[in-house]
Formats: sequence, structure tokens, C-alpha cells
Amino acid sequence: MAGGNGGGTRCAVLIGPYQSGKTTLFEALLHATGAIERTGSVTAGNTVGDAAAEARKRHASTELAIGSGSFLGDTWTFIDTPGSVEFFQEARNACMVADIAIVVVDSEAQKLPAVAPALKFLDEHRIPRVVFLNKIDNTNDTVRDLMAMLQDASDQPLALRHVPIREGESITGYADLVSERAYAYSSDGPSTLIPLPDTAIDRQQEAREELLETLADFDDELMEKVLEEVEIDKSELYTHLAQALQDAALVPVLIGAGEQGYGIQRLLKLLRHETPGHSESAARRGVEPDGGAVAQVFKTLHAQHMGKLSFVRLWRGAVRDGETLNGVRVSGMNTILGTRYDKISSAEAGDVVAFGRMEGVLTGNLLTAAGEVPDGALAWPEVLAPVYSRAISASNRNDEVKLSGALQRLCEEDPSIAISHNAAMGELVVFGQGDTQILVLAERLSNRFNLAVAARAPRVPYKETIRKTVEQHARHKKQSGGHGQFGDIKVKIKPLSRGSGFEFIDSVVGGSVPRNYIPSVEDGVKDYMKRGPLGFEVVDLSVELYDGQHHSVDSSDMAFKTAARIAMSEGLPKCNPVLLEPVLHVRISIPNDATARIQRIISGRRGQILGFQAKEGWKGWDEVEANIPESEVQDLIIEIRSVTMGAGTYEWSFDHLAELSGRLADEVVAQRNNPEA
Repeated sequence: MAGGNGGGTRCAVLIGPYQSGKTTLFEALLHATGAIERTGSVTAGNTVGDAAAEARKRHASTELAIGSGSFLGDTWTFIDTPGSVEFFQEARNACMVADIAIVVVDSEAQKLPAVAPALKFLDEHRIPRVVFLNKIDNTNDTVRDLMAMLQDASDQPLALRHVPIREGESITGYADLVSERAYAYSSDGPSTLIPLPDTAIDRQQEAREELLETLADFDDELMEKVLEEVEIDKSELYTHLAQALQDAALVPVLIGAGEQGYGIQRLLKLLRHETPGHSESAARRGVEPDGGAVAQVFKTLHAQHMGKLSFVRLWRGAVRDGETLNGVRVSGMNTILGTRYDKISSAEAGDVVAFGRMEGVLTGNLLTAAGEVPDGALAWPEVLAPVYSRAISASNRNDEVKLSGALQRLCEEDPSIAISHNAAMGELVVFGQGDTQILVLAERLSNRFNLAVAARAPRVPYKETIRKTVEQHARHKKQSGGHGQFGDIKVKIKPLSRGSGFEFIDSVVGGSVPRNYIPSVEDGVKDYMKRGPLGFEVVDLSVELYDGQHHSVDSSDMAFKTAARIAMSEGLPKCNPVLLEPVLHVRISIPNDATARIQRIISGRRGQILGFQAKEGWKGWDEVEANIPESEVQDLIIEIRSVTMGAGTYEWSFDHLAELSGRLADEVVAQRNNPEA
């Protein structure tokens, strides 16, 4: 089954690590398919991708880019995605609507570990993929070594399709292992056919045998031919390779250099003949071929002059501008080329287009005329869990309401960003994937919403508790004409075991405190516990109301609530208060060559290592478990990524509160009670 076009537009997503050259390759593919007249340069800032101000500033992608073209009569849409792990959500979302992923990797061995999360995601979702070993003209490593490292990161077997031809230290061309033809790279056009150099014959034959053996694992008849050394027809090989790729059972590996235009035609020809069509991809996502229109949203954008745009892949059927999907009218329909949008009146199955002003529609939604998810359709993958946070505030306090609305829109654009109002700490906290993502968020607020913001580390939600039991008498008495105020109580304050929370006991007898005033005493106690003598919420204690006095005229709910606050404010400092810091359970995933360094990092952050083991399903990876104070985790992801080429990550959950004393506790209390110091 060579070629899975089926008549509709096919879609390829470019995914891979930071600085692997995806945007340059994207530009080369758009040029080769006639979408653009000439290729731009990332450093010059004139590419179709990386058009946003935040991307141009960094010479790196911060959001996906889309463009379509034609190759040998077939229509293609290419989606370029950011390489930074902090924007990996964009790449994941795009992969879910693609027919094939082009995994772009730098041909330097030391950079290859960073590709593992992308390959693992593609493996998990059975997305067909091809690996493009980019910058092959500058590598000092052998393709054999690079293949071995890549295979460690891939669940599916890799199949090298080209071997490089070297002249001295330079790579000048390649030999195709299926067609058994050799080509010389050309800087001003397609590669040219050349005789296979004698120096490359042995390597070409060896690599071809490896390819045949790998492919034979999927077909008994082919295996028999290989074992009997029967010559295999090239068209039969192409058919087997196409089927294995479309089944996501085999990963072809090509070589090239996007910046020089090397290997682009070979890549496009492989895509044309071996990529499944949109109907096969829809079936993989659980969408049957028959029925009305089904579109899937994979990106939301709030454009400055166009309003909300929902980027969709149309799985089946056709949609016309003005139709209603999921109860919302499609108000405008556009094709996409970078930041250029061209109006169209309708879209067909396979197309990637932007629907206008579909309020309430979110990334991942399936859109149908009836608004119902088709039977059997697979759920959208969960968003990435946050690993970094910052407290954010508007520089102008009058912009706080505007800030909240702008953040909500940006969270729609990137679902891996979340916001939370921390009432206890009085902060608006943004959760995300790293410091660069939060910086880009701040720049978008400025560039698109004219909002200046400040960001800082969020306050740690320390608590406090007590170690000692105390009995306290408190009286609130006030007389100032008319009814006065009178409330008199006696309470016993005692500590509880960690995690017990708060307990209020009413043991009053004889009516010394009337029943109707007892809830007010409890309210006064709770009110004071919001900020105890050290400045933090008080937890894990019991307050017993056992006696008191009242006045038939002057007693009131307010008087007894005030008396309770007085009792707590005078009693708690005598109870030997102690600071409690939150401790998180952290599970860190890293390549195993970084395990020892991660353990040292944990120890340096006052962490307790609980153990480590091989990460299930991840060859060459470890998982380290530890308990680490929350104050030490806030920038942990930065250090993890610095020792793992950006590949490492972690998950966390609250574990317990632990006592904190000494100099660190004194500093925390001083900062809480004098934040300007």
C-alpha cells in the first residue's frame, strides 16, 4: 500500500529538540512545495515560522507555524513546532492531528538524549514518524553511532534509509539503500545522481542488509527471501516499508541539512509515497470514515486584529463558512501561512484551516454539527503537569482586572499554562513549564495586551503550629453609652498530631456561656488562626471552651468573637509556636547517566532521597524519588534540565508538613512580618 493519500491534504508536523533546525527545514519544505518564493533565515528574522516578536527576539520558536504547498500533485500542510521543552505542549497538540511526524534531530551525539520525550510521546500514540538527521554536513559523529543512540530512545525499530558519502572529512552526498543509487549534494538545486564511490560500497551493502533484516521481522515471506539471499524487487521493498511506517511499527531515518537544502527532495518523496492519508489518521483517532463533518481543534490563538482563531484539522466531511459546529457559528474561515490568513468559503476533509470567533471552543475539542463526540473517538491527551511557577502582578494596579482576562486568553492558547488565585498568600500565581515560558507570557501580555507585569517567586505557604498546652482566660468588656460589649471565656489550647487539622470542643456546663454564643467563640478562634504569632496560618491544634461569663444585656456574638481572638492572641505565643514548611514528594525522570548528579542536587536542596529505579518503559532512564521542601523546588526544573540537555523532568505532590527551626525559620518569619526589609 504505497502512499496513503486518498485524495485529501496530508499533514506533516516537524518536532524535535531545541536548535535541531526545524524552522530552517520547515522553510526549505515550504520553498520546495511552492508555498514561498525563497527561503528565509532564522538569524535574519524573515522566516514564515518564528514570526512572533517573542520568537524573533530569541531566534527560536515560541509557538507553532503552519504552511501548505504542493509536491508532485499532492497537497501538503506542514506544521513547525517549538523545540524548547517549555513549549512542548504545542508540539504534542500538533502531533495529534498530523498524518506523520518528522522528528528533526541534530547530528551531534551529545544532543540526542533531548529527543527521548518526543519519541516516547509518538510511540505512546502510535503516530507514524520519520527521523531526519539534520546538519549532517557538520557532524563529527558516525551515523552508525547516532543510530545506536537514537534506537535507545525509540520503542520502535529504526530503519536507516541513507548512508552518507564522505570525501575526506566532508559529507558530500548519500547512497539510498532501497534504490541503491548514489547522489551528490548540490547547494543550488536538487541532488545529482552519481556512481557509488568505491569507498562507500562496503558500508552501503552492510547497511542495506541491516535494513532488509529489520524489515523482514514484519513479514515471514520477506524473511524467507532474505535468509535464502533471494534478490528482492525494489517495488516490493517500498511496499513493505510504506506499510510498516503507516502502522507506526518502523521508523525510517534519513539524513540531510535543511539550511543547505540537502535531502529535502528525498524527504518529500518518502513522505509522498509512504505517509498515510487523513482517513487512516482519522481512524487512528477513532473517527469512522462515514458521517457528517468532524473537525478537531489543535491550537487556539487570540489574534490582535482577528479575534479568536481555532486552528482545526478536518477529519471527515466538509464545512462551509457560517455553519454551526458544537452550537457555535463559524464566523470566518482561513487558510494559514505563518501569520498570513486568506479567507476561504469552505474546507474539505484533510484540510488544516482556522475557524473564526468560536467562543467557548477549546484546544482538543472535536467539532460536529450535532455537537456530540463521535462514538469511539479517542480522548485528547492530558496537558503537561506544571513544573515551574511565578507570582505575577500588573505594574499598574488599575490593570488587575484586565490582567486576569488577558491571562485567561493566553491559557487558552497554551493549555500547559494555568493560573491560580492564592487567597492565603494574596497572589496570582502562574504555573507552567519553565522560566522562558513565563518570560514569553509576560512579553505577550506587553506586546498584545499593552500590559506591563512583574513576576517573582511565589510565596511558600508555610504554616505554624504549637508544641505546648496552655489555658487562657480572656475578657472583652467595653462600655460607651447604650448597650456595651461583654464576653468572657476560658479556653484550653493544646497541640494535635501532624495532619489532624483543627478541633473545637465545647465543654461548657451550667450555661456560663450561652449556647447561642458558642459558635461565635469558634468563629473568633478560626479568624485568629488565619495568621498566628509567627505570621502564618495555624494548624494541628485543639481549642476547648470550658468556662466563661456573660451579661444579660451587654453580651453579643461580636463580644464573644472578640474575646476568642483575644484568648488566641494572648495564649498562642505561650504555646511554644513552631514554623511548618510544606514538603513535596518528587519523582524525577532523567537519563541514567545523570542520576548521580541529580542525587547531589537533591541533597543540596535539603531533600531526602527515598530511592531510585529504572523508569518503566524508558530504556536508559531512571526515576529518582525524594521528599524536598517546597521552597527548594521552585526552580528545580532549571537545574534538572541543565544536567540532562533539557530532557529531564519531574512530577510532584504535597506530602507533609515538617518543622523548620533555626536560622532558616528566623529568616522566613522575618520576611513574612517585614516583607520590605
